[in-house]
Amino acid sequence: MMLSLPFSLALGIIIVLAVLGLPMGLAMISGSIIYLLMRGQDMGIVAEQLLNGMYSNYIMLAVPLFILAAEIMNSGSLSERLLKWCDALVGRFRGGLAQVNVLQSIVFAGMSGSAVADAAGSGKMMQYMMTKDGKYTPSYAAALTAVTAVIGPIIPPSIPMVLYALISDASIGYLFLAGIVPGLLMAGVMMVQIAVTARMKNFPVEPPTPLRKIPRMTWEALPVLLMPAVLMVGIYGGITTPTEAAAIAALYALVVSVVIYRSVSAREFYASLLTSAKTTASIGMLIAGALVLNYVVTIENIPRSLSVLLVAWDLDPLTFLIAANILLLILGCLLEGTTILLVIVPILIPTAQALGIDMVHFGVVVVVNIMLGLITPPFGLLLFIMTRISGSNMRELVRDVFPFLLALLAALMLFTFVPETVLWLPRTFGYGG
Repeated sequence: MMLSLPFSLALGIIIVLAVLGLPMGLAMISGSIIYLLMRGQDMGIVAEQLLNGMYSNYIMLAVPLFILAAEIMNSGSLSERLLKWCDALVGRFRGGLAQVNVLQSIVFAGMSGSAVADAAGSGKMMQYMMTKDGKYTPSYAAALTAVTAVIGPIIPPSIPMVLYALISDASIGYLFLAGIVPGLLMAGVMMVQIAVTARMKNFPVEPPTPLRKIPRMTWEALPVLLMPAVLMVGIYGGITTPTEAAAIAALYALVVSVVIYRSVSAREFYASLLTSAKTTASIGMLIAGALVLNYVVTIENIPRSLSVLLVAWDLDPLTFLIAANILLLILGCLLEGTTILLVIVPILIPTAQALGIDMVHFGVVVVVNIMLGLITPPFGLLLFIMTRISGSNMRELVRDVFPFLLALLAALMLFTFVPETVLWLPRTFGYGG
C-alpha cells in the first residue's frame, strides 16, 4: 500500500509540528490543510467537516458533562466520604489501605468516566493516607493509584467509549454494559496482586472500624454511592439517553455537594466550570483535528486499502485482534489516548467489520489497550501525574507499576480471546451482536 506524496508530506508536517510542541489537534488540522491545498481541494471542506462533526452529533455533549460531574465531585467532599466508607469495609485486612484504593476506584468509576479525573480526584488523598506514618512507600502508593485509575473508563460511564461510539456507530448503551464485567475483573486481578504482595512484604493492618459504625457511615456516603445506580437505571431503563444521563450526573453531583453536604462554595463551583471548559476545549480541539484528518484518510482510501490488504493476507479474527492489541499497546507508549482513538482506530474498524468482529467487543478491547497505555512507560500520562503528586522518581514508580501491568495484560488477553466475558451482559439485556 503506497502513500501519495501529498499524504506523506501531510503526515511529516503533523509529526514535526507535534514534536515542536504545537497541540496535536492544531497539528492535524495544519497537515490536513496542506494536503487539501496540494490536492487542489476547496478549503471550505475543513470548515464543513468541523461543523458536521462537532455540532451535529448529540453524543459529543456527553463528554463535557461527564468532565463537569467529575470536577464538581473533586471540589466537594464526595471523594473523602467515599474513601472513609471503603476503609470501613476493607481497611481491616492486611494491605487493607491498598485494597481501599481499588475499591474507591470501582465506585468512582461509576461517576466520572475519566482515568485522569479519577487519579487527580483521589490521588492526593490516597497518597497521604497510604504514606502517613511510613505505612507504604510513596512510589508504591503512587503506582497503585495510577493503576486503579485505569478502571474508570472501563466501568461506565466512560468518555473513551463515548468517543469510540462516535467513530464506530456502536451503541453507547451496550458499550457501557460491556465494560462492567471487564472492569470488575481488572479490579479483582489488582486485589489478588495486592493480597499476594501484602503477605510477601508484610503490609500493615489498619485499625478495624467497629461494625456498629458501618451502617451510619454507609448512610452518610449513600448519596455518593447512589450516583452510578441513578445513571445506570436512567440509561438502561430507557428513561434517558447517555448524553442526558451525563447532564443528570453533573446536576446530581452539584445538588449533593451543595445541598446535602454543603461542601462546594460559589468560588469552587466557578473553578470547576473553568477547569471543565479548559479540559473540554483541549479534547474538542483533538476531535476537530481528527475529523479533518479522517476525511483526508478517507480520500486516500486508506481504510479500504488496508482492509483489502489484511483480508488478502487471510487473517482470521483472532490473529487480527492480537495484531491490533500489539499495535495499540505500542502506540499507547508513545501517543495520547484520545489521539489513538480518533486517528488510528477508525483505520482499523473497517477491517474488523470485514472479519466479522463484533464492534462492541472490539470497542472494549480498544479502550482497555488505550487505558493500559496511560500506565506504560515512557510516556504514560498517569505515571507523570502521580510522579508530580507523590514526589517519587519515575524509575521507582515504574518498578512498582510493572507487576500490576503484567496482571492487567493477562486480563486483556482474556477479554480478547474470550469475547463472552465482554458480551455476556449486553446480550443478557437484549444485544443481538
